[in-house]
Formats: sequence, structure tokens, C-alpha cells
Amino acid sequence: MPLWLARTLVFGTSAVVLVIEILAGRLMAPYVGISLETFTGIIGVILAGIALGAWAGGVSADRGDPARLLGPLLVGGGVATLVAAPIGDVVGRLLEGAGPVEIVILTASAFALPAVLLSAVSPVVVKIRLASLGETGTVVGSFSAIGTVGALVGTFATGFVLVAAVPTRPLMAIVGTLSVLAGLAFLVSSRRFVAAGMGAALAVLGGAGLAAAGGPCDIESAYHCVSVRVDPDRPSGRSLWLDTLRHSYVDLDDPTHLEFRYTQLIASIQSISTEGPIDALFVGGGGFTLPVHLVETRPGSTAHVLEIDPVLVEIAENDFGITFGADVTVDVGDARLALPGMDDDAFDIVVGDAFGGLSVPWHLTTEEFLAEVDRVLAPGGVYVMNVIDYPPLRFAAAQAATAAAVFDDVAVVAPPDYLAGERGGNIIIVGSDGPLDREAITDALLAAGRDEVVTEDAAFADFVGDADVLFDDFAPVDQLLSR
Repeated sequence: MPLWLARTLVFGTSAVVLVIEILAGRLMAPYVGISLETFTGIIGVILAGIALGAWAGGVSADRGDPARLLGPLLVGGGVATLVAAPIGDVVGRLLEGAGPVEIVILTASAFALPAVLLSAVSPVVVKIRLASLGETGTVVGSFSAIGTVGALVGTFATGFVLVAAVPTRPLMAIVGTLSVLAGLAFLVSSRRFVAAGMGAALAVLGGAGLAAAGGPCDIESAYHCVSVRVDPDRPSGRSLWLDTLRHSYVDLDDPTHLEFRYTQLIASIQSISTEGPIDALFVGGGGFTLPVHLVETRPGSTAHVLEIDPVLVEIAENDFGITFGADVTVDVGDARLALPGMDDDAFDIVVGDAFGGLSVPWHLTTEEFLAEVDRVLAPGGVYVMNVIDYPPLRFAAAQAATAAAVFDDVAVVAPPDYLAGERGGNIIIVGSDGPLDREAITDALLAAGRDEVVTEDAAFADFVGDADVLFDDFAPVDQLLSR
């Protein structure tokens, strides 16, 4: 085998394995969400596949003619790549939950086999190129380096370029088909025409079918699997689904309608702030329900939104009819990067409502981030944060403890059984440098028909318990969160 061909095979198969690894997160998001646990499961399974493939490929190459293995490995790896997305859809729909076990099961069922088969190519190529024991180090080392470079190219090209240019499923179909075609070339060269013909038909049909097949997303952004669904009970209602969760609800005919309990709570807390127009900052846009509600119900107010996903801004304009302008403005980007550039004392209220799946992105939970929030709040301003957690509520308690480390007065607003640790869901944390008017918040909640409790000092201390404060060097949000 020519050296250029050997290096191309090792480079290409290593790149494809890393392309699959990155795309796996996109394909799994509708079923288990995107979190540190998701990526941990993916990386672990793919690494296990690489290790198993390298070991099995080396053993097989020593037991027979290694040249005869390349065609079947490439065709098999390509076919396994082509069917990975459909397998993931089937298994994902069968799973109940999004914990570590479910993540590993889903990853292994869909993506372990292509990683194993394609990773077996490198030791086979090394065996073919190894002419004598005297050059073992040079051959093994050089091909290891080539494989690593291929993996790096696959990683950077996919993460920085391909996912923004090509939808995930067609991209999987492309790399799978290319692998099959490469394998067919080896089969043809060894005169195994029957196998080549069958593989060609499978590659063409599978690649074309998967490229045309849609997944569970209406739109695939760089961050989410996005779907907009019509409410069958309210024709003007639209639900925005991001990955596994319904994140927002918008009534096209009534921008003051608040469907979700947590939005009603936040709006009630907003209502007790300074009389007249207010300036608000929203960390996370989603369906932009709360910013629009604010400017509709308090004329003259302004709502500035920090939203990381430009696709959600487009959906807000095109699907929800939201016009961005003087009243509602938006900056597309990471809130953690945008906040330091904002003026001191600029906002009367800051609302934290950014999520990746069930969890708040960890870097938006820490003491350092909340210190920036405190800086941009006007004297007496209020920070209102929406979190989701379930018993034993370790994340909610840690987030409350972190808020208490920054703000002078902090309260938790939640149903009594949530505070007692019996149930879970959306929990609101409120903080301010001035004293919180708990009576006014309670009255506003009652006026809105809500029965949530606003914690006093003793109840707040009981809720927090011995929870740790989250900071940039220690914010294990996904590990603390109970689903």
C-alpha cells in the first residue's frame, strides 16, 4: 500500500470518528438534552469504542491478511454511521429519563459500533506498512500522529464550520457514504464484486434516504433542536420546544397571556418594582414572552434581552410576530461575556431565565456572575432567577446560597410542598441589595391567583441548609441537579 494512501486512510477514519462524536450530541439532544453529563457519556463511549476498535483491529491484522480487512471495516463503519441516527431515534423514544445510565445506553446503541469499526482501520494499516521490527517505532508513531491530526481536523471542522453549514443528519449521511465508498474501492480492487455491488446499493440507498429523512426538530440551531407547535386548545397559542423541554409559550393574539406558572410568578414580582416604566434585562430570550409582556403591561418600559441563539431571535420575529426596536432590544451572544460591558446601575430588574435542557448553564450560576448582575442593577433593584430542580433540591439550594453570598436580602418563591422537599419544578429565587418587600410580593401573587410562598429568613435558611456557594472554580450544576 502506498504511503500516501495509508496516511489518508488513518487520517480520514480518525476524522470521521470525531465528526460522529460531535454530531452525537446534536442527535441525542431531543431525547436526553445537552448537559455536561451528555458530553461526558458521549466522550466516554466513543473513547471506549476507539480503544476496542484499536485492540480488535490489531489482533485481527495479526491473524490473517490485513489487506482483506480494510474493505469490510470501511463498509461496515460507513453503514453503521448511516444507521446511527435512526437507531438513536428508536432508542431515544424508548428511554425514560435523561440521567447518566440513559445517556450511556443511547450513545452506545447508536454510536459505539461505527467508532469501533472505523478505529480498527489504523492498526490494520500499521500492520500493512510494517516491513520490519527495526522500524516499528517510526511506523507506529507516525501513524499515531496522523490519526491524531485527523481527529483534530474532524473536531475543529465539525464544531466550527460544518454544524453551521450542513444539517446534522445529512452530514452523518455524507461521512457514512464516503466511508462506504472507500471500502467499496478496496473490495473492487480485491475482485470481491458481489460484496461491492451489495455495499454500493446499500450506501446509495442509505445515504440518500438519511439525507432526506427528517428528525424530531423543525429547525436545528447551533445550540438546540427547535420545534414550534400549535396549541390544539388555543389556536393562537404557540409552544417553543428546545430539545426535550417546552421552554416558552406565546399567544399570537394576546401578548399579555402567560401560560406557565413560573412566568406568572416572575411577572408578579416585576409588578411590585418602582412605579411607572422600568428598565429590565433578561438573561435568556426563548420565546421572548416575558420581555414582551413587560412592555405591553407597563408602557414606557424597556426590555433588553441577552440571547445566545440567533435562530431563536429569527423565530421570535418570523413565527411569533415580535418586532425588536426601541422597547424590546436583543443582543445575540453569551450573557457572561456581554454583562461586563454594560453600565453600572443600568436596570431596575434582571431576570435570569437561560437554560440548556433542565439546567442553567453553569457559568450563569456562580458568585462571579451574580456579582456582575448586582453591578448592573440600580440601587434597590431586584434579581429574579428561574431554576428547575427536584428533590432533594441540591442545585436550587446551592443557587439560593450563592445568591445570598452576593445580595443582602434573598428569598425563594415556590409552592409549600416544593419548599418542604416533597416535589419539584420551577423555583424562583429573588435577590436585592435593599430589603425585599415580601408582603407586596405575596399580595401580587394572590392577586394573580397564585398560592406560592415567599420565604422569610428562617424558612430560607432551612431551604439552603449546608449547600455550597457556587463559584467559577466549583459549579457542578449538572451533578447537583435532580431530574
